[in-house]
Amino acid sequence: MTTSPRKLGVPPQAILTNVIQVDEILAQEKRVTLLHFNADDAFELGISIRNRLRELSENPAVVNIILANNQQLLFHAILRFGFSTWAAHNMFDQGDENTFKARFQLGEQAGDYAIHGGGFAVRVQAVEGPVAAVVVSGLAQEEDHQVILECLQVLLDVQK
Repeated sequence: MTTSPRKLGVPPQAILTNVIQVDEILAQEKRVTLLHFNADDAFELGISIRNRLRELSENPAVVNIILANNQQLLFHAILRFGFSTWAAHNMFDQGDENTFKARFQLGEQAGDYAIHGGGFAVRVQAVEGPVAAVVVSGLAQEEDHQVILECLQVLLDVQK
């Protein structure tokens, strides 16, 4: 007998840049601040995300976890601003790239930053700024975000 996968939670989202929703997204991200993050933790997080994605969809998906000192473009927005791309997406009129570019005066570097859900900063207690970034792509952007959030919560629960 097969069981159906448990439903994915619904992340908060701004409706016409509703600041309350953005604040809720940022608060959720803060709640999953880990006690530590090393190679074993990254591996466990990656496996957890992979397994969760396979429960939710038969479609292919990409999972990438990288340390904060790496220079891959996918992670620039997460590492520069310190919050998820889903939060950024909701801060700027549902992903308005021009508003985002103007707000941070990115000029020609605007293409280095993405504000679509699926990128998430990994934080560790007593460490300033993100220590790593996780990017998931394969579901709708808000679902990519939610998978990361839920799997980070599982990892945090194990660490406690």
